[in-house]
Amino acid sequence: MTSIRLPDYLSHMRQAIADAQSFTAGMAQADFVQDKRTQQAVVMSLIVLGEAATKVMDQYAAFAEQHQQIPWRSMRGMRNRIAHGYFDINLDVVWETVQTALPALKSQLDALPAA
Repeated sequence: MTSIRLPDYLSHMRQAIADAQSFTAGMAQADFVQDKRTQQAVVMSLIVLGEAATKVMDQYAAFAEQHQQIPWRSMRGMRNRIAHGYFDINLDVVWETVQTALPALKSQLDALPAA
């Protein structure tokens, strides 16, 4: 098995953001709340994002420490809340995350030096 390197985890994070944003593009929050398929797709993207952030924190702690502006712990925390509390997912928080937090995170990730 090939080991995954830091650039791969960062790429997975960028892809998860792009996926979540594309799934909700042109959609109003009311439509999102009624669309279970889109909800599940977005939630899975957030899980992937959080899982990749966790891998960076665990396997590349110095990099995560050097780039504290990236909300590593918040991403891991959201992933854990989703994965372990699936029936209690707050769709308002998920929507707000995609609309506000992910664009900011994308900018932060894009500003990182090549790993």
